[in-house]
Amino acid sequence: MANFFATYGFLIVSMLLGAMLGLSLYLPLMTGQLSLASPGFYALGGYISAILSTTVFKQKGDLFPLPLLFLEMLIAGIVTGLLGIVVGVPALRLRGIYLAIATIAFVEILRVLSLNLDITGGAVGIFGIPQPFSTPIEYLWVAVPLLLVSMSLLYRLERIRVGRAFAAIRADELVADAIGINPTFYKVLAFTLGAILAGMVGAISAHFLNTWNARQGTFDASIIYLTSVLIGGNRTFLGPVLGGMVFTALPEVLRALAATAGLPIWLAQFLRDGRLIIFGLLIVLGTIFFPQGLVTPELFKRWRRGDRGSV
Repeated sequence: MANFFATYGFLIVSMLLGAMLGLSLYLPLMTGQLSLASPGFYALGGYISAILSTTVFKQKGDLFPLPLLFLEMLIAGIVTGLLGIVVGVPALRLRGIYLAIATIAFVEILRVLSLNLDITGGAVGIFGIPQPFSTPIEYLWVAVPLLLVSMSLLYRLERIRVGRAFAAIRADELVADAIGINPTFYKVLAFTLGAILAGMVGAISAHFLNTWNARQGTFDASIIYLTSVLIGGNRTFLGPVLGGMVFTALPEVLRALAATAGLPIWLAQFLRDGRLIIFGLLIVLGTIFFPQGLVTPELFKRWRRGDRGSV
């Protein structure tokens, strides 16, 4: 067991972080808003953590104090939440593909800024970010509670007044407005909650990866997170969790398959380098054959009742 965790500890923690990033994209989608801004907030949270830990909170000991990591997560959540409000109020006036383009532009603006600012290390990035744990698998002490808390809050959110308002706006924004629901308020709320979660995950990831640069928040990352939500399921929070884990692990699986002896060179290279093409194909096929994703509310309800045989 120790060898298993030593070998796959990094991948296991990465899968949990990927699940939370899927949830950060799912939150605005609860109101019907196709936002791809999560990688930008994720990158910003990582930069906040990296800058604070290497300058303001710089320590002489071997391990970075865990309370300071929690403080960085709090600061990253506050900053990304405030930025989420600033960006969300004007951007969420757009809908559909126009909102997606606007949020992609937001991610690109943050990426270009990080490439040209001295405080972010420019194109090189920030290296030597201190570690609060001695092995990657120990990050489960932070990642697991945060994922469980996020899932619990979303489970509750889907069943209270706010969640019902989200569902009404997603079903028909004009009708929701007519019955007294403020679409702008709830859309900005969902967008901001997603920004906060992405920023906090970024703060953890900066320490976990030990380095942080502009490659962490790109359009490629947006496609991966979008795939995890659309294929995993976009009607219940369990879908992004499952999709985030699977699609975080998929590149490693593809690389392992590419290393299989006997494969043609072109196929091995495609499996190793063509992951975005594969993700694009999965989005197309998934939206055709599984428009609500693999995990749907009906499937979840039948599973809770124990009626697994009819699933």
